[in-house]
Amino acid sequence: MAPAVWVIVPTYNEAGSIQLLLPLVAQQLALAAPGDHRILVVDDGSPDGTGAIAERLGEELGGIVEVLHRKEKNGLGRAYLAGFAHALAAGAQFVCEMDADLSHDPQYLPALLSAARDADVVLGSRYVPGGGVSDWGPLRRLISRGGSTYARTVLRLPQRDLTGGFKCMRREVLEAIELDSVRSQGYVFQIEITYRAVLAGFRVTEVPIVFRDRTIGTSKMSASIALEAMWRVPQLRSSAPAALARVTAGDAAATATPASDGAANAS
Repeated sequence: MAPAVWVIVPTYNEAGSIQLLLPLVAQQLALAAPGDHRILVVDDGSPDGTGAIAERLGEELGGIVEVLHRKEKNGLGRAYLAGFAHALAAGAQFVCEMDADLSHDPQYLPALLSAARDADVVLGSRYVPGGGVSDWGPLRRLISRGGSTYARTVLRLPQRDLTGGFKCMRREVLEAIELDSVRSQGYVFQIEITYRAVLAGFRVTEVPIVFRDRTIGTSKMSASIALEAMWRVPQLRSSAPAALARVTAGDAAATATPASDGAANAS
C-alpha cells in the first residue's frame, strides 16, 4: 500500500543540515506513523550536492526517502507545489511541510499528525501559548510577527502564525484549493495556502512549536520576500476567492444530473 504520511522538505544548498535532519525526521515518523510514511526532498539543483546526499541517506534509511530533482532554483512556492503533486499522485493522505535547516524540530511531527486527526490543516505555531522563537534578534522577530499580524488584519483571519512553514494538511485540502493557480513565493505562499483552506471551509488549528534559528548554512530570507508580502497579501482577498469559485463552479458542472439534461431535451 502507498504510504499515507508524507513530509516534504524543499532544499537548496542544505548539504550541511540535510544529513542531520533526515534521520531525525525518520525517527519521529517511525513513532507517529510506523511503516506508513515517506520523506520527499525537493531539491532545486543545489550546487553543493544536497540532492545526492539525500539520495544516499535514503538508501541508508531503508528507502523511505525520495528525492525530486529539479533543474534550477524556482522559489519555495514552486518547490512545494511540485512536492504536493508528487505526494498526491503517490497516494498521500497527510502531507507535512518543514524546512531543511533544522529550525523546525522534527520532534513536533507526532503532535502535528495527532492534531490532524481532528483538523484539516495544522499549523506549527510560534505565536500561541507554549510556542516561541529562540536565537532571533529584535529585527527578525519584528519582521516575522509583523508579517503574521499584517496578514491576519488584511485577510481577517484568526490564526496567529500565518507565515510559518511547519504544517500538516489532509489530502482533501490540497485537492480542493486550486493549487494550479497559486502564484505566491516566499512566506506569502504559506499565507495563501492557509487562507484558501479557510475560505474553502476547512478546519484549521495551531499547535505550539519553538522555532530555532539555523546554525548551519545561510538563510534564504531576503528583502524581496518581505516586499512580496506587502503587495501580494492584499491581492489574495480577490485572487483566492476567485480561484475557489472556479473550483466550485467546475464541481457543480461535473455533478449536473442526467435527468436535468433529459428534461431539457424533452422540452
